[in-house]
Amino acid sequence: MEVARSDADGSQLGGVEARGVDTGVIGSGPGTRALRDRQRAKVYEAENLVHRIFDRSAEFPVVEVAGSRLTLPVERHFATLESVQRYVDAVLAMPTVGACWPRAAVPVAVRERSGQQQADYQRLGAVLAVPLYAGNRAWALRELVILHELAHHLADTADEEPHGPAFTARLIALASDVVGEEAGFLLRTTLWDNGVQVGSPRSPNGPTMHP
Repeated sequence: MEVARSDADGSQLGGVEARGVDTGVIGSGPGTRALRDRQRAKVYEAENLVHRIFDRSAEFPVVEVAGSRLTLPVERHFATLESVQRYVDAVLAMPTVGACWPRAAVPVAVRERSGQQQADYQRLGAVLAVPLYAGNRAWALRELVILHELAHHLADTADEEPHGPAFTARLIALASDVVGEEAGFLLRTTLWDNGVQVGSPRSPNGPTMHP
């Protein structure tokens, strides 16, 4: 199943402010514990840069990355929780996603996160909580933020390092498959440049580093 490039309930939201996108804890909730998250700050910093590049893509659709000229694909933005839920369902139903990560078979429920400035994935119950607005900005209702949370959902185990090499490998793979290869390349290169360890493609094991 392919994810449609447009959504009837979606809208393009300008002036999105890039921020950290979740609590950095997999398996949050009763009976769980916070995990060591050594790469969290570096991952957020790299993602924030990628978000800013996409925010300016209408004005600057072609960027140079690691000696390559990339035409940026369109990043989806959403207007409602319902449109986010449809998007999440469609991504998890993609054959490439299901073939790589068994937890794609576990549905994710999208709900509003009131009074918070971060999106959050809770493994217990598979809930993705999204703030609709923070400071009059719907910054979280964007594709790259939602894919970040789905990369947490697809972790094989609850004790995986939240933003470790396995997570970054999944996030890059999702960005490549869903947004476009150019988005995955930009994200991968930016993570490497920021000193982030990235796991082997399509595998939860084997961290690799940029030469």
